[in-house]
Amino acid sequence: MTTGKCKHGNFELEKGCEKCIAERRRAGIRPEQDEMEDGLNAEGLTMAGTSLVVLRPGADVEAMNYHDEAQRLLEYANSRVITTAEDNRLANDDLSVISKLKKAMEAKRKAYLEPLKQQQDAIRDTYDYLMGPVLEADKITRNKMVKYDAEQRRIRAEQEEINRLKMEAAKKEMALNGELSESVDLVEVMPEVKRVSTDFGTSGMRPNWQWEVVDFALVPDTYKVIDNAQLTAIARRHHDTKKIDGVRFYNDPIIVNRAR
Repeated sequence: MTTGKCKHGNFELEKGCEKCIAERRRAGIRPEQDEMEDGLNAEGLTMAGTSLVVLRPGADVEAMNYHDEAQRLLEYANSRVITTAEDNRLANDDLSVISKLKKAMEAKRKAYLEPLKQQQDAIRDTYDYLMGPVLEADKITRNKMVKYDAEQRRIRAEQEEINRLKMEAAKKEMALNGELSESVDLVEVMPEVKRVSTDFGTSGMRPNWQWEVVDFALVPDTYKVIDNAQLTAIARRHHDTKKIDGVRFYNDPIIVNRAR
């Protein structure tokens, strides 16, 4: 007796693994397709005479069988012609098989991805906690430096305004009297510091232009975005009974299949 091995354990090659075969049948794969000519049998092994060729390490035999079945279903779909009620019933049968196969393949994908997602989430949560203090320190320090820069700009602007007013008064006095009663004592304007540089590094302000809507009615139509989610919800709930200017609600039926 020649034996093989799958995820369920050892099995007789001539009979195949009953559990794997049952899983494939639950997925909608027809019994006659359990063994494939010149390809994988039910256990994902290729028989060539008396020799046994095993798939590469790490290959998911079950998923590859799903793919093979999907390829055949695709061929059927491409060649299918529906002109009679019987043709339509056969298409319904294949659609049910497709539905089961989709669920089986999606379950397989989730089975592989879920542990990775959980691991990623765990790592992300851990480093969110570990990095919390340094991120908060970064935010607080930056905000205080921005606040300091804003205050320096305010003071510098006031100094420049004082000098402007003094110069304006001096010009008026010259125009009126032809001379100044006293010299113009301008306020010293603090220099603008564009960057701070030390042995540890350099910091400076960089332009960061933002926007806000002040009057939506004046915004050009090019920049007004349709709310797809809201309109879809209205279409599904109210159909075409709720009128919205510039929008047409219409019914575009789709095929719904529930596999047994």
